[in-house]
Amino acid sequence: MGETLKYDTSLMKGYINSEELERMHSRVEIAHDLLVNRNGEGSDFLGWMDLPEEVDSKVIADIEKTAEKLRKISDYIVIVGIGGSYLGARATIESLSSGRDEEVKILFSGYNMSGHQMADLVDFLRDKDFSVNMISKSGTTTEPAIAFRMLESLLIEKYGANGAKERIVCTTDKEKGALRKIADKKGYKSFVIPDDVGGRFSVLTPVGLVPIACSGIDIKELLKGAKDQRKGSMDCDLETNLSYRYAAIRHMLYRKGKRIEVLASFDSGLHYVDEWWKQLFGESEGKSSHSIFPASCDFSTDLHSMGQLIQEGERNIFETFIIIDEEGQRCEIPFSKDDEDNLNYIAGKQLDYVNKKAYEATAEAHFEGGVPNSAIILSKRSPYCLGRLFYFFEKAVAVSAYISGVNPFNQPGVESYKNKMFKLLGKPSS
Repeated sequence: MGETLKYDTSLMKGYINSEELERMHSRVEIAHDLLVNRNGEGSDFLGWMDLPEEVDSKVIADIEKTAEKLRKISDYIVIVGIGGSYLGARATIESLSSGRDEEVKILFSGYNMSGHQMADLVDFLRDKDFSVNMISKSGTTTEPAIAFRMLESLLIEKYGANGAKERIVCTTDKEKGALRKIADKKGYKSFVIPDDVGGRFSVLTPVGLVPIACSGIDIKELLKGAKDQRKGSMDCDLETNLSYRYAAIRHMLYRKGKRIEVLASFDSGLHYVDEWWKQLFGESEGKSSHSIFPASCDFSTDLHSMGQLIQEGERNIFETFIIIDEEGQRCEIPFSKDDEDNLNYIAGKQLDYVNKKAYEATAEAHFEGGVPNSAIILSKRSPYCLGRLFYFFEKAVAVSAYISGVNPFNQPGVESYKNKMFKLLGKPSS
């Protein structure tokens, strides 16, 4: 049957019907036309739409060669970035790391300004062989810029300027910005962030592909999955275009008072997929004082903290589950002669089987409690399926934002806290 992505809406019954969905079609069609004709707001940032087809094979080969070199000389590779500069890569690496023999460990830095965390990282790396991939369009975003300055200094201290040069890779603008100047001046290997792809849509550019390749994951399979998902999202048919169907259903639920979407999974490896999704939807749609609030939960863990609220709290929530259909690692529950914990009724079963039953029970209980929910089902845990998932969500959020009448590709509100922070820190005026 191959590797697939499916979208199950059976637990939307009573909240969404075919007539309502049909009435949404005209709004989806308008948003679709804005994307296809590239005449909507933010149309200068639509390069992600064709990325799976257009990534240069020479760039892929260069990324793979560079990653292999870093893997040979490093025990640890530190990915420095924040937001879209690291979340897609981290989502991919951590969701596919289970069961893999990681010869080289991937670490992440530059996504906060915790002095305690940074000091621990520097102390840890002081006697380790490590390399750095610095990811920033401008090179001046405060969190990663501070982390890079500290890690670059440590590399020079350990290996000298020439040795450090072999261990630093920059992913940045083609021509301008502080990081471009640093890379050119010091001779650091560099890859280009396309001008027409925003950060939160950049996982299929060198922003995501370099660190993913450094982890040993097959980036060609990731791109292939995205390419195949793209083929299925070219038209405006809400039956076959699953991204558009998901976007339409979200808006229908919003109009019925469901203002919070919880993305949930029963697989802790998908935690950073949820984090990537939260940025993608929050930054793309959170404008004009009306939007769905993207939240996430790790089940079954969060059923023991948030489960009560979801089950019986205010009825303003809907859920989207991400489910991996394949059977997980074999982990059989043993039989106990005394059965003091009363678990012998599931003895001999795989833990993954029990986990799936927990999902089915949760979805049904929440539905009966007034929380409509749907499921995005990946046939297996693989780079290919993740590629499909990334493109599914990117296409969905673009049309969803256009349906709401907002520009999916800007984030003007993000600058407010930065400007106030710079003023408090006494940053000179440029």
